Formats: sequence, structure tokens, C-alpha cells
Amino acid sequence: MRNLVLTVAMLPLLSGCAVGLVKDVVTAPIKVGGAVVDAATTSQSEADEKRGRQLRQQEERIGKLMRKRDKFARDCPESETACIKAGELEAQIQEERSRGI
Repeated sequence: MRNLVLTVAMLPLLSGCAVGLVKDVVTAPIKVGGAVVDAATTSQSEADEKRGRQLRQQEERIGKLMRKRDKFARDCPESETACIKAGELEAQIQEERSRGI
């Protein structure tokens, strides 16, 4: 009889633990799913940063090609090869500009 009274007296304490445990078990898949979605998606600011980085890299490539083209264009009056190379570089510049990011 004494054990029964003790067990009944402890039930409210155990039910709190059980409720907390059940809550943790039920919400765990949702929390994990939310973390996976967060890891798989990109925020707008991350997308903007990536786009800006790509634009800067494209501008760097174009700038490098333009400097080479200008160097060959300066040598163009003396060398036909330099004129041809300058024309090829101009085509590469136009191709880089038209390439979508």
C-alpha cells in the first residue's frame, strides 16, 4: 500500500519529464528538417554576394584582356602580327562581355 501511495505521489513529477521527452522526440524531426532546408537554400544576401563576386571576376578578366589588346594595338603600326593579335583580343573581350553570368 505504501508503494502505491509513493508511486501515485510521484506520477505528477514523472509526467512532466515524460511530456518534455515526448515534446523533444516529436519536435526533433522538424528541427532537423529546418536545418537541412536552411543549409540547402541560399538567402538573398548570399545570392547577391555571389552575383557581385562573379561580376567583379568578369570585369577583371575583361580588364586583363583590354590591357593586352592595348599593348598589341600600340605595336600595330610596326607589326602585322600585333594587329592580328589585337583583333583576336578584341573578339575575346566582346565574347566575355556578351557571356551571361
